Amino acid sequence: MLPASAKRTVFLGVRRLVYPEPQRTAAFTAERGVTTVAVARIVVCLSLAAIFLAALYLPPSARTDQPSYDTVGAIEGEDVSVQGPLNIEVVRGRTITILRSGSDIHVNSGQARIDLVEGGQIAVCGPAHLSVLKSVNLLTLALDTGIIHAHIEGPQPTLTVYTAQIQAKPLSIGDAPQDTLVGFDQTGAMCIRADSGAVRVEQQLTAQSIVVPQNGEVLIANGDLESLRSGVTHCSCELQLANPPRPVPAQSEVSRLPTPEEMQQANTEAAKAPAAPAQSEVSRLPTPKEIQKANTEAAKAPAAPAQSEISRLPTRKEMQQANTEAAKAPAAPPKPAAAKEGPVYQVFMPPLSYDASAKVQSDNFDPRLIVLVRRVRVRPTLIFQGSVKDAPAVAKKTSPVAPAKMPETPAPQSQQAQPSIFARIRAFFRSLFS
Repeated sequence: MLPASAKRTVFLGVRRLVYPEPQRTAAFTAERGVTTVAVARIVVCLSLAAIFLAALYLPPSARTDQPSYDTVGAIEGEDVSVQGPLNIEVVRGRTITILRSGSDIHVNSGQARIDLVEGGQIAVCGPAHLSVLKSVNLLTLALDTGIIHAHIEGPQPTLTVYTAQIQAKPLSIGDAPQDTLVGFDQTGAMCIRADSGAVRVEQQLTAQSIVVPQNGEVLIANGDLESLRSGVTHCSCELQLANPPRPVPAQSEVSRLPTPEEMQQANTEAAKAPAAPAQSEVSRLPTPKEIQKANTEAAKAPAAPAQSEISRLPTRKEMQQANTEAAKAPAAPPKPAAAKEGPVYQVFMPPLSYDASAKVQSDNFDPRLIVLVRRVRVRPTLIFQGSVKDAPAVAKKTSPVAPAKMPETPAPQSQQAQPSIFARIRAFFRSLFS
């Protein structure tokens, strides 16, 4: 028989020859485990790198610590307390409270101002209590007491004011800003004023709604729209400047006595400066000759004759004649009224309907359908009539032409010379012998 050790060796040798798979499986399992660990490490490194890059390149508004979709704006006031979500920032040495969605505001006295992140302001006049809720561009104010005055420049955020029974939503007209006042007076009645744009008012329990037009002002008692009254209310809450200029303190100047050196220097400079010559003018009395000469010239001057005009009362005939001429004279035509040259504004709006049998009127009116037409009178064009002539030709400088000499004609003899006696005798004998 074989010993036990020899049997074990033979068994293991036969097992290796017949079942070699366990070794290969162990080797494959070890290699696969190493590969899995390496891939896991690579995935972890890539994830960390992606998170780091996202934290660097994403803007602050997209980070989760300070999301912008719920940031309302900064609030400032004298006696204000804020509870709930908020942020505290220090800007140029000043501590600023940033409201977020869910903030609860108490204005104990005075006024507080909220500068919205989208642009615009909301003034809160105390004592007041309200809460703010915001989701993206939708801003909701839950007003419990007090008065708010909202001024929004652009289309965002969309503001809605809720009370216990009334919902007020400002409406913009075109691109004009929204300026709305909502609050409670001392008697507890709700006052609404639309300074710019309109305001849609809705009763939350009965679903009744009305539209307060621009420059309109209404007063609602006990949250009932049927008791609505229009006119001047007693609510006031004006917007104030963010940082009013502080008065400049008066600058005071303290004078002191001069020192002996300063006095000596001043005396030396005064002595060195040349004295200005004093200009004096001495007047004298006129002499007796000058007085006598002036009186003589005044006496020789001719006195202007006094012109007097005496008026008399008209006679009865003159009065009758004047009345007759006035009656016969044609009456002056009335002056035409001057045409208005200013622009004329005309408003076109869709027809309004009213149903007496209906308890709630249908809201089929859209303020955007209002058309404002501006008519301007065009001035007539000036037309000039006439003819245009050429500019006159400039005459050239030529030497003057000498006038032609006319032939001299002998002057007719006024009287012909009479022949003498001897000439007559000589002419007689010549005529005989010729």
